[in-house]
Amino acid sequence: MKRFAIATIVALMLVGAQLSVQAADTTADWNALNTQVDTLYKQGSFAHATELATQSLQLAEKSPDKDQANVATSLNKLAELYWAQHQYSKAEPLYQRALAIREKALGPNDSGVAVVLNNLALLFKAQSQYAKAEPLYQRALAIWEKARGPNHPDVAQGLNNLAALYYAQDQYAKAEPLYQRALAIREKALGPDHPDVAQSLNNLAALYFAQGQFAKAEPLYKRTLAILEASLGPNHPNVAATLGNLAEIYKATGRAEEAKPLEQRAQAIREIKR
Repeated sequence: MKRFAIATIVALMLVGAQLSVQAADTTADWNALNTQVDTLYKQGSFAHATELATQSLQLAEKSPDKDQANVATSLNKLAELYWAQHQYSKAEPLYQRALAIREKALGPNDSGVAVVLNNLALLFKAQSQYAKAEPLYQRALAIWEKARGPNHPDVAQGLNNLAALYYAQDQYAKAEPLYQRALAIREKALGPDHPDVAQSLNNLAALYFAQGQFAKAEPLYKRTLAILEASLGPNHPNVAATLGNLAEIYKATGRAEEAKPLEQRAQAIREIKR
């Protein structure tokens, strides 16, 4: 009887060791797939990335330890890919499921929950479902402010996203203070010449342009252009976009001749084969 008991214990220990090795192998495979997904996403190879992201999700769901954190991450990645391909009906349930997993595992006020809330809000905004997006953006922002502190770059991104939602609805009075606060946070946290600062400057300039406040918009676009040229290079597509924005300012203020060289340079950048 004792020998049988000992043999059983040894057998169980061996099985446990096998499961542990299997779990480690599964995690390694999952990580490798996600690395490929991220690379393909950056390259714009969405179809191939979606195939691998689907495999990543299946692997996470079948892992011996059923790591829900990995499942939520895979769901979020796959949803992002569907979002990028405008397959919103496929993305939404994945985001919803990722949100439910993270809320249960991490609690409702974790930064990981805020990420999914923000992504789900982006999805609704892309479909002009503004009433659904707003409370999600607001909740994500509140979580980041509490978890990271009021002056963290994540808070700036949350402010930027909520402001963009108001901007899309022509609610400029609501958007302006949010854009301004996001800019102030980024300048302090990241430095005045960071590309994220350029994003905030551009967004605030666009807000003023939309209201015909060209004198306020122009210096912001000029500063955006200087930052982007220095950080991304003179031939980056974002530089072309900013040149076009600045040209529109010139044309709107009766300086069409000044606008021409900017438009020509923007067009030359767009024609570069990449």
